[in-house]
Amino acid sequence: MVVKKNGVLILLIFVFISVDLFSQVIKKVEPPFWFSGLQEKSLQLMVYGDRISTYDVSCNIAGIITGTAKTENPNYLFIDLVIPKDLNQTIVKFDFYKNKKKVETLNYEIKPKNKEGNRNRGFANEDVIYLLMPDRFSNGDVTNDNSDKMHEKASRNNPDGRHGGDIKGIINQLDYIKEFGATTIWITPLLENNQPKYTYHGYAISNYYQVDPRFGTNENYVELVTNAHQKDLKIIMDVVLNHCGSGHWWMNDLPATDWVHQYDDFTRSNYRSEVVQDPYASMIDKKLQNDGWFDMNMPDLNQKNKLLANYLIQNTIWWIEYAGIDGIRLDTQPYSDKDMVAQWAKRIQDEYPSLTIIGEAWLQEISHTAYWQKNELNFDGYNSNIPVVTDFPMHYAIENAFNEEHSWTNGISRLYYILSQDFLYDNPMNTIVFLDNHDLTRIFSSFDKDINKLKLAIAFQLTTRGIPSVFYGTEILKEGFAHEAHGIMRSDFPGGWPGDSKNAFTPEGKTDQQKEIYNYYKNILDWRKTKPVIHSGKLIHFIPENNIYVYFRYNENDCIMVILNNNSTQQTLKTNHFSEILINYKSGFDIVSTSEIQNLKEIKLPAKGAMIIELKH
Repeated sequence: MVVKKNGVLILLIFVFISVDLFSQVIKKVEPPFWFSGLQEKSLQLMVYGDRISTYDVSCNIAGIITGTAKTENPNYLFIDLVIPKDLNQTIVKFDFYKNKKKVETLNYEIKPKNKEGNRNRGFANEDVIYLLMPDRFSNGDVTNDNSDKMHEKASRNNPDGRHGGDIKGIINQLDYIKEFGATTIWITPLLENNQPKYTYHGYAISNYYQVDPRFGTNENYVELVTNAHQKDLKIIMDVVLNHCGSGHWWMNDLPATDWVHQYDDFTRSNYRSEVVQDPYASMIDKKLQNDGWFDMNMPDLNQKNKLLANYLIQNTIWWIEYAGIDGIRLDTQPYSDKDMVAQWAKRIQDEYPSLTIIGEAWLQEISHTAYWQKNELNFDGYNSNIPVVTDFPMHYAIENAFNEEHSWTNGISRLYYILSQDFLYDNPMNTIVFLDNHDLTRIFSSFDKDINKLKLAIAFQLTTRGIPSVFYGTEILKEGFAHEAHGIMRSDFPGGWPGDSKNAFTPEGKTDQQKEIYNYYKNILDWRKTKPVIHSGKLIHFIPENNIYVYFRYNENDCIMVILNNNSTQQTLKTNHFSEILINYKSGFDIVSTSEIQNLKEIKLPAKGAMIIELKH
């Protein structure tokens, strides 16, 4: 059944409201606590309770309340505060009055800012990201597979159901991730998703301040970050600003009528973010892109509402400070109000200058992608303040490069053409280079399960400019087509569940072919860790000829020659064309085959193979 509540269409089965009562009147306060010692001293509390806006409020600390804001819904009161930097009182008392009679007191906790050095470190080109979906990675605690408070129950036989992976499972596999060679872990959202189905992915958030109990607790998340830091691993939190879940507690009683974008009938986004820069775009296309809902269970948030914008900004700051995470990945960057996103990112970077933010800009063209990177010289003066963007144009180029026949523009030439447009980025090094991810067809399936194509792609991914990101299971040849079934493409990691017949977290649990690709990845990753020339060196490449692509990474101390032979036969490469680089070198060592190369004038290339050669004088 569908009802209309505050002008919003909601499936009744989705309606859920928190009953964590603070007292007789106040039902919820967010943020649940805050921090002293932050650069930004202002704080806005959202207080929810029966006709709470009709109450007067005072504080036991003079001057801490600077004002209040109300909406047309009397059940919300927004209290503006300023938190003194040297506040040493951990409990601040707010008294609520009705007709000058005190009705109740709210004891609000202020914690000191954490000054531990091993927090909020950020990541850069020397790092390698490992992307995982917690529900599908490892089940470390079977007792939390279900929760009485959550609608959807575990059903591992259902590809689209919850399978039971959790935070404890990730903690259990930190050594696996580190041994593989990754340095940074991007985890898809861990926050509560209280929907009837399709909740495993985590992108329909129903409580912005609570880890989903089927993943664990807030304390478990802090434990994960702490354990990862002890192993010199970094954690990226996946943040969703564009939409919430229809099961969010506020959807049954919206703070304001314009809190979400509302329509008489369900109206979906057109998913065409190109309209943001399109000089000929119609207003209706722009509105559908920005204000349409992502799905029926994902109400589109209106970040032009300043109270909501402040709420979202504070929520991200809260998690960064509370958990000590090292990076943020912003979901669906172009779909939120872009000015609010710029404000959000600036506030984060002002507070945590070392922390890194990635924006997901799922776009086909570099010109459209580059618009969303920080300090880009955009035609309209827009600055997103987000330093790193996802390189979808490179993904599509890689996917086609090793599948197509070579031509002037197709096949391996695609890699050349993508890199040749790097002048469009403010900083092309600040791009995420990935073969696949949680929304895309598994790259092994894209390559028709050709392991040699995959090796070529891996060699390129780990030696080109940018920050590599590996989707869990790519290293063990996971398969699946996004257009057929996301649930299958996001299948469980073998060995992550008690009783699994195979455990691919161990060498013994991998097939011979899985071992081959895992070791191929690991060999290059281990080598890459100690190579600043790959992290930050300059790049020079040569136009592909005869289905062979050659490029170099170099700095003052080192030079690496990468050769990608996309032919199905062995080739002999005469290198006089590359003499502007090779004139200074006499020999080399190929880290792929672990063999010495004494003659750089003619190099024997393996069929459908890559060479990564450390050049020697």
